[in-house]
Amino acid sequence: MAMHHNFYLVALSVIVAIQASYVGLYLALRISGAFALNRRLLIAASAMTLAVGIWGMHFIGMLSMGMAAEVDYLVLPTLLSFLLCVLVTGIAIFMASLRSPHLLAIAAGVMGLGIATMHYVGMIALNSSARMSYDPAYVVISFVIAVTASGLALWLAFSAERRPPLFLCATFLGCAVSGMHYTAMIGTMFDFSLAAQSQSTSFISSDTLAVIVSVVAFAISGIFMLTLVPKRLAENADNPDQKSGNDSADDFNDAVTDRSADAAANALTNDVSANLLPIEKNGNRFHIAASEVISVHANAHYTYVFNGRDDLFCTLSITEIFERLPKPVFYRTHRSYIVNLAHVGQVKKSGDAAVAELDSPVRRTVPISRARVADLRQELAAHQARRHSGVA
Repeated sequence: MAMHHNFYLVALSVIVAIQASYVGLYLALRISGAFALNRRLLIAASAMTLAVGIWGMHFIGMLSMGMAAEVDYLVLPTLLSFLLCVLVTGIAIFMASLRSPHLLAIAAGVMGLGIATMHYVGMIALNSSARMSYDPAYVVISFVIAVTASGLALWLAFSAERRPPLFLCATFLGCAVSGMHYTAMIGTMFDFSLAAQSQSTSFISSDTLAVIVSVVAFAISGIFMLTLVPKRLAENADNPDQKSGNDSADDFNDAVTDRSADAAANALTNDVSANLLPIEKNGNRFHIAASEVISVHANAHYTYVFNGRDDLFCTLSITEIFERLPKPVFYRTHRSYIVNLAHVGQVKKSGDAAVAELDSPVRRTVPISRARVADLRQELAAHQARRHSGVA
């Protein structure tokens, strides 16, 4: 069967994919700076947004086709394709948010293969209306497009040295997902002549159904953006350049708090126990040595210690933790963050502030208050000099 498309619906499908990619990546970039329940909510919201957009793009793309006969979509395969999309995007986003090159490659494979598989699972929904056959060459090409495009989009968003504007990353991912779909459709042949005759049970037109799906996709994205994007973006590791109007007061408080913490730290004895931090994980309580701490993050009333792989809950406040950690190895970059200078890979400018990129198995960035950027660079230089001279 020779296919033709409603190009208005084709354009709508691409727009849905791009907007979902933008919101999904926007939320995903904040996962590494979130903790506990907020972290899980961001992963779920990012996966759901991407899944709804990607699946919606495919569904609208199918509705844009002009068929030689009435087509009914079976509910079970359609639902299964959506659930598969949610699963693979959730796994991919979680692995990509860990910012490990190895895990990023796996995430690209999972996401690409999942998106392509979701497409062909969704096509099973048409089996009752038409007999389909696929050109193997186009099947392979569609999988290659899905994997490579997903990998490049995730790399641009999470690992590129200088990440391009997020809208460009989202546009690339949305167009790639759309390109995968329409490439696969070129290699799909429909035969209605041998299919069982069935009476369409649809009560609404394809155009109306496409509009409903797109509105739902936009609504879900909007809800997640309004409810999950933090108000104090300055405290998020992946977006420290967006600050509130209280920055000057925050920087002043940082300086005052640091001076108080330094004074208290100098009053501590050299007892080794002073450098141990109480940690809770999976209901078990134990202590972690200062040498194992890479960074510390205060999130509302809770404090988490990052050991390079996991975020461990600590019962102490961030000020109490800073008093216990040895100086000058540990530096307070922000009122909510402490870093181990030995694990700071580089300091990168971000807007009018900067972030410290940590050298750890799981990549992590830590925001730096504007008033602290120059001082941190000096401390890092001094730390490197001490290491080279053999001074602890």
